[in-house]
Amino acid sequence: IHVSDVNSKQRDEIVHLYKLEMPEDLYHFWDFCKELCPDNPRDALSETLGLHLVGPFDVLAGAHKKSTNPQPNFHLHWRFFYDPPEFQTVLRGSEDSQHHIGYYSLFLQKKKKEKVGDRAAVESLEVKLKKRAETLDLCLEQKTKDMKQRDKKVVTKTFHCAGIVVPVDKNDVGYRELPETDADLKKFCKAIVEARNDEERMKAFTPIQEIITLVQFANDECDYGMAYEFGIDLFCYGSHYFHKVIKQVLPMAYNLLKRNLFGEILEAHLSSRSHDNLDQLSAQ
Repeated sequence: IHVSDVNSKQRDEIVHLYKLEMPEDLYHFWDFCKELCPDNPRDALSETLGLHLVGPFDVLAGAHKKSTNPQPNFHLHWRFFYDPPEFQTVLRGSEDSQHHIGYYSLFLQKKKKEKVGDRAAVESLEVKLKKRAETLDLCLEQKTKDMKQRDKKVVTKTFHCAGIVVPVDKNDVGYRELPETDADLKKFCKAIVEARNDEERMKAFTPIQEIITLVQFANDECDYGMAYEFGIDLFCYGSHYFHKVIKQVLPMAYNLLKRNLFGEILEAHLSSRSHDNLDQLSAQ
């Protein structure tokens, strides 16, 4: 196994701030960007791809030590509005585009395409990256072996389409389907968001309340995946009208699945969910 040049002190600091181990390829990528642009590795891809290294890379660059925010929350650092708790941004495009790339569980997830710079420079960068990946025995396929293994374990796609994985035993205990299709659930959500007044909205919430009751039964019978799916779907719909239900359902699902950290991230995100001011190091 090839180990990056990043020292143990920096790795420990990232674990301390994020409460998560970062994959080794993140550190290899940092080494690669340091070679491309020794003075400012975080901007090594800015001219060619219009991308900036953020998140854990800010810690590797020591930017967190110069933060103007006395108490930055790294769970919210470059956490975009629709990012589920499992997602961690490591590359961002322009703030207007909202384009960002990050780790989701075992794999990289991309959002929106953005125009890139000079074609020759991009091709040169691609050659360098492929060469480095070969040297380190890193896979650059769109779907790695780990990603394919995860796909086999996905119990349902959810609104974000990355799917969720929950343990299911030989008796099929662990997950049960929601009683509604994704299309129907989206219709319920739309009716709530577009209701003309509180009375209409309360009435539109009836199907959601019925699902909450079924989710509680599922939890009692150890089918925790149902609550997980339902909570993630409501989160992905993106309306503040669902925040109360999400807080009621999703943190408990994470706790029952022994993924407490994601519950913490979710609650922090819901308390200050925003399209703007995502840089915790400069936020006031």
